[in-house]
Order: sequence, then C-alpha cells, then structure tokens
Amino acid sequence: MTEAAAGPTKRQIFKVALASIVGSVIEQFDFLVTGVIAATVWGGVFFKLPGVAAVAAAIGVYGIGIIIRPVGAYIFGNIADRRGRRDALVYALVLMGVSTLLIGLTPTYDSIGVIAPVLLIVFRLLQGISFGAEFGTASTWVVEQAAHSKYRAFWGAWVGFAIPLGLLLGFGSVIFVKSLMTQVHFVAWGWRILFVVGFLVAIVGLIIRTRTEESFVFERHKAESKILEHPARQAWREMPLTILRTSLVNAMFGGAFFLYFVFGTAYMKAVGFTGSAPETIGLIAAAFMLVFMIIGSLLADIINRRTILLIAASVFLIFAIPYFYLINTGSFLLATIAEIIGFGFVFGFGYGAIPTFYTESFPTRYRASGANAAYQIAQVYGGGLIPILAGLLLDAYGIHEAYIYIGALVMAYAVLAIFAILATPETKGASLEG
Repeated sequence: MTEAAAGPTKRQIFKVALASIVGSVIEQFDFLVTGVIAATVWGGVFFKLPGVAAVAAAIGVYGIGIIIRPVGAYIFGNIADRRGRRDALVYALVLMGVSTLLIGLTPTYDSIGVIAPVLLIVFRLLQGISFGAEFGTASTWVVEQAAHSKYRAFWGAWVGFAIPLGLLLGFGSVIFVKSLMTQVHFVAWGWRILFVVGFLVAIVGLIIRTRTEESFVFERHKAESKILEHPARQAWREMPLTILRTSLVNAMFGGAFFLYFVFGTAYMKAVGFTGSAPETIGLIAAAFMLVFMIIGSLLADIINRRTILLIAASVFLIFAIPYFYLINTGSFLLATIAEIIGFGFVFGFGYGAIPTFYTESFPTRYRASGANAAYQIAQVYGGGLIPILAGLLLDAYGIHEAYIYIGALVMAYAVLAIFAILATPETKGASLEG
C-alpha cells in the first residue's frame, strides 16, 4: 500500500489533533469561564434585580449565547465545506477572542444603565456564533485526518479533551485570580482579567492553527472538484432526520453540562459552600473527566460508539436527582463524589465517542455542515433552553426546591437521547471518503 493510499502518518495526525485541541481549549476556556462568571458575578454587576431574579437573568443571558450557536454552525460549516476545515476554525477563533475581550470590557449597570445588559447580550451572541463553529468543524478536521487509523475515536476525542482541559484552566484561573484579591474586588473588576487573558491566548491558538495542514480527506475531495455551492443547505435538504436524531444525543449532554456545571456551581454556593469550594470541586471533576474521556474513546474504538453513549446516558438518567442530595449534605467529599460521577463520568465517558459519532454520520461533501448542525441545534432545545427554563423554575420555586424540577427536566432529555442512540446506525469502521 502506498503512502498516499495509507493516508497521513501518526505524526501528521498528531499535528492536526494538537492544533485542534489548542484552539478548542482556548474556545472552551473563554466559554466556560463565561459560565462560571455568569452564575456567580453577572447578576449583581449587569442587572438591577433582587436576589435570585438577578441570578436567573444572568443564567438566561448565558443561555441566549448557547441558543445562537446553530447560526454559527451554518455559517462556519459552509465555510469549512467550501474553503477548508482549518480556515473556518481560524475565522471562528478570531471572533471568539474579540467577543470575549468585549465582554470583559463591558461597563456595569451602575455606569451606563440598561445599555450594559444590552451590550452583554450582543457580545454573548457573537461568542455563541463563534462557538457554533468549533466542535463539529474541529472534530471533522481531526477524524478525517485519522480516517485510516484504527484509533479514529481516540484521535477524534482530542477535540473533546479540550472540554476538561478548558475547565481545568478556567476553574484554575478563577481560583488563582480570586486568591489574589478580596471577593469584593473580584466582583468589582477582578473577573474581567480572565476575559482579557482569554483574548490574549486566542492569538496563540491562531498562530498554531494557521501553521497546520488541512485534512487529507478534504484535500482529495477538493482536488476532485466535488465542492458544493451550498453545503450547509444541502445537508439539511438531504439528511434532516439524521441531523435531528443525532442532535438529541448532544441535547442530553447540553443538559448535563448545565446541570452539573452552571446550575451546580450556583447551587453549591446557595446551600452553603463558601469561597472557591465550588470551583475547586469542579476542578477535581474536570481532571477525572479527562481520564474518563480517554477511557471512553479507547473503548469506542474497541467496542463501538453507541455502547459508550448508552452507558453515559443511562448513568445520567439515574443520577440526576441523587446528585443534589449529595450536594445538600454540605460535605465537600460527598459533593466532590457527586460531581465526579455526574460531570466527570457522564460527560467525560460519553464524549469519548461523540466526535466520531457525529462526523462519521455525514459524507465528506457536507460533513462539517452536518456535524455542526446536528451538534449545535441541540443547543436550541437542550443546552440553551434548559438554562432559560431553569431560570424560570429558580425564580418560581427558589433554589432549595427548584432542583427537583430541573433534575426531572434533564432526565427527560436523557430518555430521548437513549432512544436516539438506539435508532442511529453504528458507524465504527465506516469509510470517510465517500
């Protein structure tokens, strides 16, 4: 077999995987830090509302930034399938860096009144559009480069590794910055440092990505003049059921992310965890998530993609409510165990298979568009809608009762995901050059 027929070497695959993870970590850092700050700071900085209502409003703005993601998926999916996966990711990272910086520079409500939350919403929308491009396009880039490898799920999971690494950097940065000042100073201005840093490190990601090659599958596809005029539109026209069915899986993970990360952080503070304890617990869970993600990706190559996803969905369904009972004990140890199981295992183990699950479901001609669409529309009725509904439940029932209803809400998403996984054909070993 010739080198051309065999595809890229391990070193070439590694270079693309590294470029994808560096940029994705930066995007995850920017977006995940936003989640922490939205849950713990923005309520009092950008909204003149009483108590829980301010927190609910801040979480709602966070949710708006998620709902807009399909727009970014469509725009950048089109770019990725016409110009290349790498170019689309470079443009998206520029937008993420700039919008993150602008959030960090947005004046407070006390300074400019109602214009403050309006600007915050606009910049969150831009951040969400950028993020809509990242996961599906980066997954396509790496999985295509590893198309001939028997460890395709493992290489694809490098994009997923960005989530726990971004969390580790995000939580670690929040804890570090908090340690340098009082809580009053952190709320007043200290949190903005994180957003400026996010912009600066985005420049590093841009340098790395622009110096990395395109996937060999796309290069062959382009050389054969098979580029579509409107790939994103055609993906929806030809494979709408595949997009909708596979999107149900990510809707569940969107719910898990919100439950254990955004709402979970605010909930721990409400039941009495002080200082940086919630962030420390999240940091520990993120480290375990990375381990579970590696294990999940390797098992996805050894067994198959669907089995890994079904295990993660089943644990999520069973553990959604017990998670809060462990948090309610007020025990740091039990809360950490809860976060490791709920966030670390459910999210980490399942995401070991997610990149290949999406990219292997679509043909090369609109793979990035299809993967982006399926992955991101889930945010409209999953990761984005859940925070908004949770904010309403939080406002109506108070934080000590709302968790029961929020837990039941995300359990429904787990059930839908299980049905979707069972209805999706297994793609392990499928050719990616069609």
